Amino acid sequence: MTKYRFDDPLPHFTVAPNIAHTRAQASAAAQVVRDRFAHVPDVAIILGTGLGALGRAIETDVVIDYADLPGFPLSTVESHAGRLLCGTLGGRKVVAMQGRFHLYEGYTAQQVAFPVRVMRELGAHTLIVSNACGTLHPLWNAGEIMLIADHINLLGTNPLIGANDEALGPRFPDMSAPYDESLRALARAVALEQKIVLREGVYVAITGPALETRAEYRMLRTIGADVVGMSTVPEVIAAVHGGMRVLGLSIMTDQCLPDSLKPVTLAEIVEMAGRAEPQLTALVRGVLERL
Repeated sequence: MTKYRFDDPLPHFTVAPNIAHTRAQASAAAQVVRDRFAHVPDVAIILGTGLGALGRAIETDVVIDYADLPGFPLSTVESHAGRLLCGTLGGRKVVAMQGRFHLYEGYTAQQVAFPVRVMRELGAHTLIVSNACGTLHPLWNAGEIMLIADHINLLGTNPLIGANDEALGPRFPDMSAPYDESLRALARAVALEQKIVLREGVYVAITGPALETRAEYRMLRTIGADVVGMSTVPEVIAAVHGGMRVLGLSIMTDQCLPDSLKPVTLAEIVEMAGRAEPQLTALVRGVLERL
């Protein structure tokens, strides 16, 4: 083991650059999209577990497999189709990820967030991100939608770790209001008009893929979380870093109440997400129509 004296010069350490986290890399992937889709998207959309069918509501002009986009990871989770949909929804030009990436698949936070960089490079200034999650709130029910007001990052990592590309955003982006209040107000108005039950609260992200223990659910509720999931936060951080406005929506697929906890399977989670998806589709379309 190497030993250092107090008067020795400090050893030199180098910081590895972020993989898939430069504007040049995002531009290369964006150019592939531009070659097939001539429009500048107004909005980027990320569809979470069990929510890929929302893509059917998009008037799709172009479908691009992730494998055709340089630098893009590949979806390995069932119910994530692994395609970029380019078209129109609610009168707005959109690019939508039909399937996202997770840390538990073995990807880094930078890789998980890379598609957001690409969609921002395409010109999208607004990100609508959706997910399936478990509810920790004793008065909320599976099948309801939660508007994300804030989040807690328990992933143990951050997509901004490493060398910062100033072309993408500042070294220390402010995260005091990551979820845009004006977009949240639009979502509340649409939900009220369409009689959609819309909760509002805090999303906590953990790595997964194992679901939480009873003790962990108690801890998460104690620190202020209303729902728990395994995604979303890296993409939102990258979006805020890039100056995008963010709207976050969670479909609560199961109740995570430690004193009445029941085992749950992925099939049940996907089924519940599918049941609630028509309301999510109506909510997203209504927001886009009012932008």
